[in-house]
This record gives sequence, C-alpha cells and structure tokens, in this order.
Amino acid sequence: MTAPSENESLSLIQAAGWPVWFLIIASDAAVALIIERSLSLKRAKVLPPGLLEEVVALRRSQPITPELLNKLAANSPLGRVMASGLRHEAAGRELMKEAMEETGRAVAHELERYLSALGTIAATAPLMGLCGTVVGMIEIFGSQAPTGAANPQQLAHGISVALYNTALGIMIAIPAMIAYRHFRARVDSYLVEMEQQSLRLVDTLRSLQR
Repeated sequence: MTAPSENESLSLIQAAGWPVWFLIIASDAAVALIIERSLSLKRAKVLPPGLLEEVVALRRSQPITPELLNKLAANSPLGRVMASGLRHEAAGRELMKEAMEETGRAVAHELERYLSALGTIAATAPLMGLCGTVVGMIEIFGSQAPTGAANPQQLAHGISVALYNTALGIMIAIPAMIAYRHFRARVDSYLVEMEQQSLRLVDTLRSLQR
C-alpha cells in the first residue's frame, strides 16, 4: 500500500473544504503533544530505578551538602521530591512530609503539563468535524436552483465536505482520547509510587537518627 501523493493529498483537502484546515491544525497539535508526552513521561526519567537506595546509601556514608541536594533535585522529579525532604531532615518527620508534599504538588502539575490540551483536542475534534458537516449541508441546500434543478458539481462538493470533515473529526478524536487516558493513568501511577518512595525515605531517615 503506497502513501498518498502530494496531488492526492491536495485533492482531499480541496474536497473537504476550508473547515478541514482546523482539523489539520488540531491533528498536528495532537501528534506533537503525544510525542512530547511520550518522551517526557518515560519511567526512567520520572522514577529512576534504585534512586531511593542510592540516596539512603549516600546519606549513611557522608553528610548531605547543598551541592548534593541540588544535583539530586536536578536528577528527576522523584529526586526533586526527595531533595526537598532532605533539606528539612533536621526539622522533624512532619515538616519533612509537608515539604515533600508541597514539592510533590508542583511536580504533579509539571507531569500533567499539556494533558488538558490533549484532552481538549479529543473533545473538540468531533465538534470541528460537525462544523464542517454543517458547512457541507449549507452548500448542498445552496446547490438548489430556483427552478428546482440542482447543480451537480456543487451538490457533490457539499456532500464531500460534510462526509470528509465528519470522518476526520472522529479519526482525530479517537487516538487523542486514547493517548490522553493513557498518559493520565501513567501520571497517576507515577504520583502514587512517588508518594510511597517518599514515605519510605522519611521512615528510613528517622531510623538513622535514632
């Protein structure tokens, strides 16, 4: 199966009419967001394996300096949460947890970046397709001459505008919604595991102080 040529793509755009440009923009934006989130939400980038054990071992072997905390915070979102807790280690368990929870909320906001935009595209793409359908229907009714005879060319164009836009709107919405739900679930699982590892770090640090 060969890819459509440039002329075929242009003919499809012409057949779908001017409303299709909004769908093309939405499609390009959705693809860009999906690629960006796929790269940014890799597990190794958010929750590096073995980071908790490395932090505990480092804490046991030497004092934690500001330079080490800055390096840990720049390592990953999980490292940023752990670094905020280590900065308040001397203040007690509750203050450590509060500091990590506050940082965790900021991290959660960053992990959820662009997800609302992707969800908006998934929700509005069918509506944009419906708008193109309405435009096509208007052209169909406009093809009727006062004598009752219809302009075949204008009638065919109106039908193609209506059908193409409806189909494209649905084709854009389905993968965008699937990607939105997938990334949403991935972020939620990351946050749960991040909270668990943070609590383990707090308990481990308190046991080292005894």
